[in-house]
Amino acid sequence: MMAGKPLIVWTIEAALKSKYLTSVVVSTDDLEIAEMAKQSGVHVPFLRPPELATDHSSGIDPVLHALNNLPEFDYVMLLQPTSPLRTSSDIDDCVEFAMRKKAKSVVSVCEAQENPFWMFCLDDSLKMTKLLNMEDVTRRQDSSKIFSLNGSIYLSEVKYFREKEKFITEDTLAYLMNQENSIDIDDMMDWKLAEILLLDKI
Repeated sequence: MMAGKPLIVWTIEAALKSKYLTSVVVSTDDLEIAEMAKQSGVHVPFLRPPELATDHSSGIDPVLHALNNLPEFDYVMLLQPTSPLRTSSDIDDCVEFAMRKKAKSVVSVCEAQENPFWMFCLDDSLKMTKLLNMEDVTRRQDSSKIFSLNGSIYLSEVKYFREKEKFITEDTLAYLMNQENSIDIDDMMDWKLAEILLLDKI
C-alpha cells in the first residue's frame, strides 16, 4: 500500500480526473490487479498475454497489444503506475501542450538532479575519469541544463505510434514536469519519499 492505497490506484484516480482522457484502460496479467482496477472504475477488457508480462518484455508491446484489442482512438497515452505523484493537471497540461504544438509524440521530463558533466567513472584503483569530456566547462553554473525522462507520461498519435512502434522519435517533444511530481519508484528510497509527499497532500 502506498499512503493508504494500492500503488496503481494513484495513477487510476489521476487518469479518471483528467478532462481529456475519454477511456482509461488497465493492461495487466494479474487477476487481483485487474479486479482492483475494475473496482476503481476503469476498463480491463482483456488480460495481458503471459509473453508480454515477463521481465524481458518490451514496454511497447503491451501498448500495441492494447491498441489492437480496443476501438480506434486518435491518441494513446501510457501512464505507468510507478509515478504516483503525477496529477490530473499534469496529464491535462501535457495534452494541451501536445495540441498547442501539434506534436506527434510527447514524453514527460524533469530537470536532472545530477548533471552528467560532473559525473565520473572509477577504475579498480578508484582513479576518477570524467564521464563526459567538457574541457570548457569548469563551473557547475556554466554547464547546460540537463533533462531526464521521468517515466510519468508518454503520449502519441495512434497512427504515428503504430508506424514508429515507440514513443521517443526524432519528432518527440518534451513536456516539462516539476521534480516532486516526477518521482519514479525504482527502489525503497523512492517509495518512502513518494509516500511522505503523498501523505503531505492528503
